[in-house]
Amino acid sequence: MIDIRIPAVGESISEVTLVKWIRKTGDWVERDEMIAELESEKATFEINAEKAGMLMTIAQEGDTLKIGDVACRIDDAASRPEQPVVAALPVAEGKPAPAVVSIPAPAASADVKATPVAAAIMADKKVDPAMVSASGSGGRIMKQDVLEALANPGRKPGMALFSRNERREKMSNLRKTVARRLVEAKNSTAMLTTFNEVDMSRIMDIRSKYKDKFKEIHGVGLGFMSFFTKACTFALQEWPAVNAYIDGDEVIYHDFCDISIAVSAPKGLVVPIIRNAESLSMMEIEKKVVQLAGKARDNKLSLEEMQGGTFTITNGGVFGSMMSTPIINIPQSAILGMHKIEERAVVVNGQIVARPMMYLALSYDHRIIDGRESVGFLVRVKELLENPELLLMGKDPVKSLLEL
Repeated sequence: MIDIRIPAVGESISEVTLVKWIRKTGDWVERDEMIAELESEKATFEINAEKAGMLMTIAQEGDTLKIGDVACRIDDAASRPEQPVVAALPVAEGKPAPAVVSIPAPAASADVKATPVAAAIMADKKVDPAMVSASGSGGRIMKQDVLEALANPGRKPGMALFSRNERREKMSNLRKTVARRLVEAKNSTAMLTTFNEVDMSRIMDIRSKYKDKFKEIHGVGLGFMSFFTKACTFALQEWPAVNAYIDGDEVIYHDFCDISIAVSAPKGLVVPIIRNAESLSMMEIEKKVVQLAGKARDNKLSLEEMQGGTFTITNGGVFGSMMSTPIINIPQSAILGMHKIEERAVVVNGQIVARPMMYLALSYDHRIIDGRESVGFLVRVKELLENPELLLMGKDPVKSLLEL
């Protein structure tokens, strides 16, 4: 019998929450198999089996455990369970023997989701089946269920009328950390927000023209984040105060751009980092964004992938936000907020035309960044996005040729 203890996951972390048991008491686990998920104030981690054996859980889901506490035990002397029965397919004479295969259990017949009458009413009235509470056997939607949903539009299935129920849930370590840092950012910085708007026509045309070829060659989609990241890296190098932060009575400037990308993960907001984004190509940025976003969704981000960062980009537009004032990701001094692209009437060369426009918001710490620098940075980002060819070298090719 061996004890599986809570491992050390970082210098400043003394306790974690046991979020979920992947395997249960009595399960046979293999060596190095993941058996539980842990959550600290900064990230999610795993517990792996140190030996093969039968699992005996001790801690409960939701428990707060200190580093070194016993989470479970593994009985490595237990007998390994028998392997599934396998059978070989019959071999025809003169034919090579096929591989041995497992015999699957018979598949259950698919459940009928709605009676014909109920399905016809939903199709005619354009009722979302997810908004209908099924009362029939096997989860079948009956005619009366559809009529009930039509009589109470907007009410979720199973929601009691005039309910006054309340429920309490313990805040996760990650959510508590996010809450603390947001309040700290508001209370410890002189935060202001400046706004601008960008015409996304050129970028949308480029994506429409090249996205298929880009994915075919590079194996990753061409999104908006690479354009914004690239534009910000040029602007950050031209306005270094926006890429700096205060440490005591000193200002730390950075010759590199480590861009934090705000990602909405299942357990809360996380900000993984694209290191040295100023040195990456569009393809490399897109691949990094996909990699980090995938890890965030699967709760696989490491502490190293979230620590540091010199500037943050957040995209509220994916949720439909038209305008917001993002909060600085301390100790950084600025954060750029992207928003929803909407066609709006704008004046171009004296003519009113419809263009896909996006509002940009730059929240910044006025202790280190003056108005001239914040506005200059945002105007430069706007210029680079509206003229994507400038992203190649940060300058107009003709002006560069003429050394202007």
